[in-house]
Amino acid sequence: MPRSALRRALAMALVVAVAAVTSACERKPEGAVKVVVIGETPKVVDPAAGPLSPGEALLLTNVAQGLVRFDARGQIEPGLAERWNVSNDGLSYIFRMAAGEWPSGDRITAHQVARLLRRTIAASSNSPLKDTLGAVDEIVAMTDRVLEIRLKAPRPNLLQLLAQPEFALVREDEGSGPFRIAHGGPAGVIRLERQVTALDGEEGRTEQLWLGGSDAPTAVRAFVAGEADLVLGGTFADLPYARRVQLPRGALRFDPVAGLFGLAPARSGGPLADPELRRLLSQAIDRDALIEALGVPGLVGRATLLEAGLDGVPDPVTPEWLTVPIGERRPGLIAASDRVFGAEERPVLRIALPEGPGAQLLFNRIASDWALLGIKLERSAPGQPTDLKLVDAVAPSTSPAWFLRRFRCGTAPICDEQIDPLLEAARAAPVAAQRGALLAEAARLMDENQLFIPIAAPVRWALVSDRVTGFAGNRFARHTLTSLEERLNREGAQ
Repeated sequence: MPRSALRRALAMALVVAVAAVTSACERKPEGAVKVVVIGETPKVVDPAAGPLSPGEALLLTNVAQGLVRFDARGQIEPGLAERWNVSNDGLSYIFRMAAGEWPSGDRITAHQVARLLRRTIAASSNSPLKDTLGAVDEIVAMTDRVLEIRLKAPRPNLLQLLAQPEFALVREDEGSGPFRIAHGGPAGVIRLERQVTALDGEEGRTEQLWLGGSDAPTAVRAFVAGEADLVLGGTFADLPYARRVQLPRGALRFDPVAGLFGLAPARSGGPLADPELRRLLSQAIDRDALIEALGVPGLVGRATLLEAGLDGVPDPVTPEWLTVPIGERRPGLIAASDRVFGAEERPVLRIALPEGPGAQLLFNRIASDWALLGIKLERSAPGQPTDLKLVDAVAPSTSPAWFLRRFRCGTAPICDEQIDPLLEAARAAPVAAQRGALLAEAARLMDENQLFIPIAAPVRWALVSDRVTGFAGNRFARHTLTSLEERLNREGAQ
């Protein structure tokens, strides 16, 4: 069977399975909440093995908590650690772990947790977030239930990182909760359960949900048909599928995420080795038109690598050219293009983009903008050489270092060697003001050399039914599936 036909068959199997759950729920209103994540059906994986798919990240978040975890609004709450203390100098985090067991019945110990965390940040790890814990000096189990993380320099956002699914604690394909994977259920759907402790003498209860994966069109159809209560994992690439259907009022939600959404050189040579061309390409993009086409509330164009509200650095200054309407900018940009290329033939640039109508919309917009400069843009097929790649990533913490270290030498094919010493000095800086100044200077140089072509913040969306009153958008786009039917104040949700 062709791969595309197989994907369609699996997606339809998911809808049939979820529909069966829906029928059961109609007979029994307290039945399981039905959750669909865009992508393949998730599975428990080793977070040190490599980048996580949206489904894998969602499943790990809910069955393999770390020392701490995120609540619905993206705030830190206890995970395996019931409490923690931070030293006055910010160099020591001591975690007191709650008594707990792995699903096998084995007791969870601080020694096991320390070993798993050390493995995730080891040089041999393929975790994309291991670099974010570069300030960790030691991870030490002090007793069976007390663990200490010692730092070389203060990191006020350490807990945000430890709550990410990349630092979920998985032992022999098992996690510690809060949900457990239960046996039984339709093929292609994961059954999750957790025991909710009773309060004030009330009877305890079992919280249940069903989790499956499908492509975006199938997930949207399932939601519209009432066969899914919550759809997660949407990006700009598949947003038009949700826009094309009639949704209940308030069903489409957007996470107010921070991060990177823009273009970066994909190879060291070629036309993009010229910083003047990179600056020209950035200034030629009509960000307002793209954002209007996507229709995401509150989304604004961005022309700096850093964004506002990050720890320890001033908010970036918007370049003057971005305040000039695109129609007024274009004559000068066309003249600049003529000066750059002269009588030379204009280059053809190839770009790698994901599949989906939103990605095609992005391509059409940029191709049209750059065509005015005489530059042709083509899409690269998977595995083919490309000049540009899309960076679409949500920041895992409020640290500016995550934004900047992605474009250092050894990581990015085009870089500025004078920036790397600034980043390394910032990593070791013991004083927050000194660290901030070093990172701000690195950001200035990266913007000046246009090592990244920013467009806006990333887009992350969900479909939420009236049944799911415990959902909230958050800046990390990480969603707990606990207490989905408990009402939340929606203040601050987009």
